Amino acid sequence: MSKTLCIDWGNTLVKAAIFDEGNKITDARQMSDAEAYASLQAILETHAPKGAIFCSVNKNSAEAELLISQNVEYYLKLDDNTRLPIINAYSSPETLGPDRLGIAVAAQAMNPEKNILAVSLGTCVTYNFVQKNKAFRGGAISPGLRMRLKSMHEYTDKLPEINPDGEVLLLGYDTATSMRSGAIYGMASEIDGMIAAFADQYPDFNAVLTGGDAPLFANKLKSKIFADPDLLLKGLNLILKHNVPQL
Repeated sequence: MSKTLCIDWGNTLVKAAIFDEGNKITDARQMSDAEAYASLQAILETHAPKGAIFCSVNKNSAEAELLISQNVEYYLKLDDNTRLPIINAYSSPETLGPDRLGIAVAAQAMNPEKNILAVSLGTCVTYNFVQKNKAFRGGAISPGLRMRLKSMHEYTDKLPEINPDGEVLLLGYDTATSMRSGAIYGMASEIDGMIAAFADQYPDFNAVLTGGDAPLFANKLKSKIFADPDLLLKGLNLILKHNVPQL
């Protein structure tokens, strides 16, 4: 057993985690694209992982991918041809974001006897459904929080560009708080509605919340839902060890 490095290179941030021999995260870091190369180099020097898996939805990751592949014994780039511990039943796997596969794998491992919906809150909101026969079926994609706020600014003449980090009230008292209310509470209602729709259609159902914006929504949902911000990284570690059992 040895250390592994899991990297999630997203549209907004890069996340990396070292897993120890017991599959526990011992070092987790979050960085920008510009900081990523140096940070990953430091992680390699500090921990000397034996294996690594790279999941990227961003074209800026090529240099860092080469760095990782040259400094570990076992390297895996997650794509639609990667062997998984679940069945990928998505009808267009070549268009599927690899991050959704990692999330689905971890969610299924946490809930092996249930139909599971993993809701990831990042640049987009993705709903990732795995049936209890271990088949990933797909789900849904909608705009994320920052995308909703930005689109209101870009598609109107007078609505300002606002930061999602600010006062959040159901009853907005000015334009900024009204926009934030609509984006955040509207998104929470969407998530609750999607969870309820899946629960009505599939018995033995559970749901899990993840992604960078998950902490902002955990206490605004009516649904009783477990939140795990590290779900994708855990899924990547499972996929790596499924492909390289000697790790």
